Amino acid sequence: MQKIKNFIIKSLPAVFIFFMLFIPSFYAAHGATSLIPCNNMKTAADGTVTPAGECDFTALMTLVDTVIKFLLFKMVIPIAAILFTYTGFLIVTAPGAEAKTKAKDTFSSVVIGLIIAVAGYLIVKTLLSILGYDGAWIGL
Repeated sequence: MQKIKNFIIKSLPAVFIFFMLFIPSFYAAHGATSLIPCNNMKTAADGTVTPAGECDFTALMTLVDTVIKFLLFKMVIPIAAILFTYTGFLIVTAPGAEAKTKAKDTFSSVVIGLIIAVAGYLIVKTLLSILGYDGAWIGL
């Protein structure tokens, strides 16, 4: 059992690097748009490129919304799921009470971090709604 645990622990960095290198290509393959909403260029059907105009406040808020959604939904939640799996594996394979306590502490830290990330997102969304923004760029 210890050999399996050591193999999984040693292979985690390679798996992480693999996913960090290939996730952007999957994201781009599904018709993702640019991160910056006003790249000041539009390509017509005939191939000519015309300026799209200047960036405005709405474009800035769209950029902020895109970054927040990416961080929360594409980074925080998958990382939390991986950590939940890892700590569950540690709890199941822990040889003693001290190792189980350490794994449970890690599990509770992941839960608290996930709650803080989602609560921060909801607080910002609520405050901006109260301040009178139309909500088109606030998120969900």
